[in-house]
Amino acid sequence: MIKITLPDNKVLEFEKGITGLEIARRISHSLADEALAITVNGELWDLHRPIETDAQIKIHTWNDEEGKHAFWHSSAHLMAESIEILYPGTKFGIGPAIENGFYYDVEFPEGITISDSDLTAIETKMKEFAQKKEPIIRKNISKQEALAFFGQRNDHLKLELISELEDGTITIYQQGNFTDLCRGPHLPHTGYIKAIKLLSIAGAYWRGNEKNKQLTRIYGISFPKQKQLDEYLQMLEEAKKRDHRKIGKELELFMFSPAVGSGLPIWLPKGTQLRERLEQFLKKIQKKYGYQQVITPHIGQKELYVTSGHYAKYGKDSFQPIHTPQEGEEFLLKPMNCPHHCEIYKSKPRSYKELPLRLAEFGTVYRYEQSGELHGLTRVRGFTQDDAHIFCRPDQLKEEFIKVIDIVLYIFKTLHFHNYTVQVSLRDPNNKEKYIGSDENWEKAEKAILEAAQEKGLETTIVPGEAAFYGPKLDFMVKDAIGRKWQLGTIQVDYNLPERFELEYVGEDNQKHRPVMIHRAPFGSMERFVAVLIEHTAGKFPLWLTPEQAVILPISEKYNEYAKKVDNLLNFYDIRSFVDERNEKIGKKIRDNELKRIPYLLIVGEKEETTETISVRKQGEGDKGSMKIEEFVNLIQNEINETLKEIEK
Repeated sequence: MIKITLPDNKVLEFEKGITGLEIARRISHSLADEALAITVNGELWDLHRPIETDAQIKIHTWNDEEGKHAFWHSSAHLMAESIEILYPGTKFGIGPAIENGFYYDVEFPEGITISDSDLTAIETKMKEFAQKKEPIIRKNISKQEALAFFGQRNDHLKLELISELEDGTITIYQQGNFTDLCRGPHLPHTGYIKAIKLLSIAGAYWRGNEKNKQLTRIYGISFPKQKQLDEYLQMLEEAKKRDHRKIGKELELFMFSPAVGSGLPIWLPKGTQLRERLEQFLKKIQKKYGYQQVITPHIGQKELYVTSGHYAKYGKDSFQPIHTPQEGEEFLLKPMNCPHHCEIYKSKPRSYKELPLRLAEFGTVYRYEQSGELHGLTRVRGFTQDDAHIFCRPDQLKEEFIKVIDIVLYIFKTLHFHNYTVQVSLRDPNNKEKYIGSDENWEKAEKAILEAAQEKGLETTIVPGEAAFYGPKLDFMVKDAIGRKWQLGTIQVDYNLPERFELEYVGEDNQKHRPVMIHRAPFGSMERFVAVLIEHTAGKFPLWLTPEQAVILPISEKYNEYAKKVDNLLNFYDIRSFVDERNEKIGKKIRDNELKRIPYLLIVGEKEETTETISVRKQGEGDKGSMKIEEFVNLIQNEINETLKEIEK
């Protein structure tokens, strides 16, 4: 017999070799019906894999990320099986589960290309194999056996992957006549997959290297129920309407220019206003918490990033060094702000009385992203981080970390991001060479984050292996208005950069000590945050934030002068307005400006000019009647004040 410990610490005894599916069945038939995968001693397993020793387990359903992972991973194999039947001789690269669905990188036989119109046939074949409930069987084989098996199939992609694996046991999975190199986990059989939709086709260089052959990447999504697929496709349609690239162009917020370069956004006047208001909003909060603003250069000597360790880790993702023609110096476009802030700290002797020192910067940084990975404002090559670094004593660490959490939560509340989860990213205990710093420092940093999150009552998911190379971090995962998940806001504890830069302070004992460093960016980056905000609000920004709060619409050219008078008065009261002087009918002006998501439309004509009033329409609510300009000013100010009061509660 073996002892199985459940998540509630309940211990049950089962016969050796029992599977996760059978454990789920004995606990509850309904759980067995919903189970998709199982975690055994922290490792994700197949439900049908035998458990041979005492273990801590957790059974995962569709409600867990782990359950979805197994489901979509199996769906990727189902797609590959179908492609192999329809296009004999196809070779397969990798086919992982991703955040929403799965993909497979495919090398079709010479002369064969596919388009979106071919996806229906693949879907049909997938459904056919799913209905057969083909068992998905895990097999352990040696590296030599794996090389021989895929060598017989002349599968050079798999052979390349296998050749890089260490000698020992390798796992393959088989369903029907399809066999794939894979670590798993997978569903017990294909019948779990009830609803399938292949979404798109893209090109992808083998292993992400532009020097390699370009493969065909096919994206898909699948669900246990057709209703879930229907809801997802409806969400995708809504997402298209909310696409920040589309809305950003309509609202004239930002642009890209081939002459400037891919992935380098240009902020237009209205977008600049929006961005500046967000910066002012955060600066106001930061001032309250004792931050000091700094500005650092856009370039730095290569050696600075060698010292920090960033060059060794991210050198290939940075723009390559700029060489000065005379002195022979090497500079990099700044890929991150933290080394610069370390130099500010180091610029003079520090006392324990000065700490914590909180340095904040809206610093623009540059990372080389492959052109195929660029996407609007969410994936760019130049972006501005709302960066700050807190240098504190070890005894101040938890308190400072909690204060940063408070800032992030205030931002979310203000901008109506009410649905979020928190992820604690820790070091991979089995692969420590990926990280810098001592075990002692890592343990202290991880402990501080976990205690701070617990003290704030945050429900956290702990994910080993996702830490930054210099320290653990806490990430906020936000769901937007249509249920999509975005990573916004990150806080990291770092004992390592202070060591690398030899940062010190003189303690109360008159001895030198090493400070602890907190990295934090509540927005993440201005570009990504604005993109998410656009899609969350569908471009209908809060009244206090929107670039244009009101537009004045003269019924005809005769009333343009009165419209300008109204505009001047509103601007005097810091209300952001403008006059639509186009020689168009008033109905068209109203429709056009409603499409621009402007909160208030102010119509002026003969009656309004005579009575010195305005006719007010509100976005989404229609006619609000006639009122004096001072009344409208009070209306706007009261609406903003009520919003801010609600936030402060």
